[in-house]
Amino acid sequence: MRFHKYHALGNDYIVLNPADFPSWRPAPTVEQIRVVCHRNFGIGSDGILWGPLPSQQSEFGLRIFNPDGSEAEKSGNGLRIFSRFLWDQGLVKNPKFTVETPGGHVESVIKEQGRLITIAMGRVSFDSARIPVNLEGPAREVINEQIRILDRDFTYCAATIGNPHCVIPLPEISAELAHKYGPHLETHANFPRKTNVQFLKVRDRKNIQIEIWERGAGYTLASGSSSSAAAAVAHKLGLVDRDLTVHMPGGQIGITIGDGFSIMMTGTVNKVAEGTLHPELFAVKV
Repeated sequence: MRFHKYHALGNDYIVLNPADFPSWRPAPTVEQIRVVCHRNFGIGSDGILWGPLPSQQSEFGLRIFNPDGSEAEKSGNGLRIFSRFLWDQGLVKNPKFTVETPGGHVESVIKEQGRLITIAMGRVSFDSARIPVNLEGPAREVINEQIRILDRDFTYCAATIGNPHCVIPLPEISAELAHKYGPHLETHANFPRKTNVQFLKVRDRKNIQIEIWERGAGYTLASGSSSSAAAAVAHKLGLVDRDLTVHMPGGQIGITIGDGFSIMMTGTVNKVAEGTLHPELFAVKV
């Protein structure tokens, strides 16, 4: 029962290879995920990467589980970490390869022996039907819509890059803001599959800053898909250029926005630990 732990700008994941867990197939249970990810009773992480799995269209398949046991369609940081794992384990020889997630297929490029990785994340869409977002009136791009959360009215934009995002541009942002309003935005009725939340500050044409409340995980130091969505929204609003840096509490990610809002994301990955899960880990229910 081997585990491999990595972080991408402080956003940490545990990689579990299904080949090492024959009794857990086809996937770990919600209870197993929760205890492994728990910061006190388990190894502690922002999620589990379950792979490699078979894929008909890509070289590798991957499933991504949040610490509450729910499944994420896509994770930019998770994909970088999984790519580093494949490289470290010698499962890939060519530094360019493809990975399938429930949120779509991506291309990964290994750089600096896995310490830096670029992911072609796919295209961002703002279409309410695709994200999805429940709105009054016809389906449309969700740009500068109004939403009330607790004691405050926000203007937000929604997007998907295989998973849903709610981006709120503001002149000033903070971790306290994300903690107060993030949980209520995540579960708002406008978002039938819940949503990831980014509070966005535009610094200049080449730099943005975000605070993140991640669906199923809570406050997060960094996020690749959140960086992609926030950058796309900022560009859609005409506030930034196509090449920009996203600043987060955990560090920086480089984003390049191509035609049709295709996203290239580049960021670091660090290996933390590897070891064996002891059966006593699962004696506690969390």
